[in-house]
Order: sequence, then C-alpha cells, then structure tokens
Amino acid sequence: MAVFAVHYVYSDATAPARDIHRPDHRAWLNGLVDEGTVLTSGPYPDGSGALILVQAADLDAVTELFEKDPFNREGLLTDKRIVEWLPTMGAFVN
Repeated sequence: MAVFAVHYVYSDATAPARDIHRPDHRAWLNGLVDEGTVLTSGPYPDGSGALILVQAADLDAVTELFEKDPFNREGLLTDKRIVEWLPTMGAFVN
C-alpha cells in the first residue's frame, strides 16, 4: 500500500458551514482511522486547511474515497490536492 498526503485548503467564507458539518466530517474520518485507511489527520493552526495522511492502493482509490467526505460533498473546500508521499523514516515507514 502507498501513502498519500491529502491537502485541504479552506477559505474564511466557508468557516460557518464547516462548523456545522465538522461532526459528520470527523465521524467519516474516524471511520477511516478505525479501518486503517487514514493514518493521521488534523487542521493547520492558522485555519487555512488540513493535512490527512492516507494508506491506499493508488491515487484513483484515494480520489474516489475523498469525494465522499462531507466537507467535499458540501462544497466547503477551496482546493484539494492529493499526492503520493514516500516516508523514509519514522512512524509511517512500512
């Protein structure tokens, strides 16, 4: 399995709606953590976005999966970037 970095970009304009949908977003992510797909996740301290590390077979699988995120479905992302990441040391090395 490969590791992918999913970068979310937020805008100030979507903050109120993100507050409303955050419980569903986090429940969705927690389900993926429980099944071992999401390795870790968290927002950037400045509120500009978030980073989610994901283990998946390929880019297509991650892209398809993240279409289901409540934040994405509700149009609350200004941008989303998914790239394969090659950890070479530390907690995420297989």
